[in-house]
Amino acid sequence: MNVAYLNTIKKEKQYLWVLLSILITVLGCFLLKNVINYKIVALILLMLVSIHAMFFTIKPTILSAILSALTWNFLFIPPIFTFHISNPEDLLLFIMYFAVALINAVLQFKLKKIEEKAREKEEKEKTFHLYNTLLNSLSHELRTPISTIIGSTDILKEYEEKISIENKHLLLQEIQIAGLKLNHHVENLLNMSRLESGLLIPKYEWCDINEEMFRFIKNNFQNNKRIEFQANDDLPICKTDIGFLEQIVINIIKNALQYTPEEKPLQIQLGIDHQILHVSFQDYGNGIPEEHLPYIFDKFFRVPQTITGGTGLGLSIVKGFTDALNGTIEVKNIQPNGLKFDIFVPVETTYINNLKNE
Repeated sequence: MNVAYLNTIKKEKQYLWVLLSILITVLGCFLLKNVINYKIVALILLMLVSIHAMFFTIKPTILSAILSALTWNFLFIPPIFTFHISNPEDLLLFIMYFAVALINAVLQFKLKKIEEKAREKEEKEKTFHLYNTLLNSLSHELRTPISTIIGSTDILKEYEEKISIENKHLLLQEIQIAGLKLNHHVENLLNMSRLESGLLIPKYEWCDINEEMFRFIKNNFQNNKRIEFQANDDLPICKTDIGFLEQIVINIIKNALQYTPEEKPLQIQLGIDHQILHVSFQDYGNGIPEEHLPYIFDKFFRVPQTITGGTGLGLSIVKGFTDALNGTIEVKNIQPNGLKFDIFVPVETTYINNLKNE
């Protein structure tokens, strides 16, 4: 079913709504014609045309203006049940009604067009600003590891025989770190693109969340000693999307390690309650000003006057993958200092583990 056909159906529904609403309104006024004056009926019908102009396109609105004028003339202006108007005052009133109804329809239509253009302009400006922000961030974030890789490889090629084995290992380590940074940035961009396109569909599978958490930390952070995680032995086997969960964990940990002092730990805890998996991350940094907390999941948002680094995509990706799992995420400052993220994701648990826990 193509877009043109869908638009045709939508327009046909507008015509149908115009006909039904005028029929119901006219019928109601006709039943009360001994109570309300025909001039009052004109105001009621004119209000109905205005409502149509607000929600429908120009052609259905013009149809509303014409039908309302004709039915008002035929059923309410003396002599009724005829289109003849004997009173010059009534004739002038009819002409004015018809003119006002048409002008109202056209003006409302033009107003909607102006509003649409204003919205489009605002969206374009917003998109342009976001792309500028992204390019400015990437120009720094990508240039640094690329320069490191190029510089290190040039040194290895030019001074291969003069460099000690220890220095070679250091240069190779720098290349590896820079490569991992590049891979992380590219992966974040791809993930954001997939999230916005709606192409990511969860693939649920049974897993041991404790084991997966250990794997995430080992593979991505080389068992960084700042990351404190102890397995929850009471946690049942759960069914969720491991890939989505990994992206959530990686991006929150990277964010915490980047913006907290090097000597401060990051604590991770797991729990489950009524088939809701709870993953909490608590750091001991400076926290975030309360006025900025509602915006930290927005794309490219970075708290003002923070250290340089990062594209501002990490936490928005966390929010996107959490939403994809039908979960929720909460963030709050911890006194005296620190920030805590709480992820709540619905999961299915095994029957055997449920019996064991009971």
